[in-house]
Amino acid sequence: MTAGQEAHSAGQGLKAELISAIPSLRAFAVSICGNSDRADDLVQETLVKAWGSLATFAEGTNLTAWLFTILRNIYYSEYRKRRREAPDPDGIIAGRLIAPESQHAHMDFLDFRDAMQKLPLDQREALILVAASGMSYEEAAEICGCAAGTMKSRVNRARNRLSELMASPPAGGSREWSAAEQLTEASRD
Repeated sequence: MTAGQEAHSAGQGLKAELISAIPSLRAFAVSICGNSDRADDLVQETLVKAWGSLATFAEGTNLTAWLFTILRNIYYSEYRKRRREAPDPDGIIAGRLIAPESQHAHMDFLDFRDAMQKLPLDQREALILVAASGMSYEEAAEICGCAAGTMKSRVNRARNRLSELMASPPAGGSREWSAAEQLTEASRD
């Protein structure tokens, strides 16, 4: 007998063992889930998963025990998943879930970025080091090569100027709207 024929006969034997285990698997599935339709689905999922993982099955070990373990793991994985889900057959709960529009936040960020770019470089650098990076005034002063008091003053001036830039509309003959305001006006039309 050649190696190919031996593999084929071994595969046929494994297939026969899988088929002979189906009634036991079904009985076990019915006992744990209490529903014959769901039990049939569990057995089918078990056989598909087992067939795809036959390479991991160690020859000479208990195939039925391996199949029962797969079935049990599938059942408990789905049970844990269903336990976290809320029943909502009419879609009432889902209808109340609303995600806020993300566009406004993005447009506000663009306005903030534009305002940051209008700050003098020393103030922008101080604000980024202290407020955004979380460094102490002393650490930021050491990086910039200035006194800690100078760093405190730069951060304070930067915060005040940034607040002014973000609160007031841009100066000019005609009003230049912020990106968020333009989006709001466009959605009203």
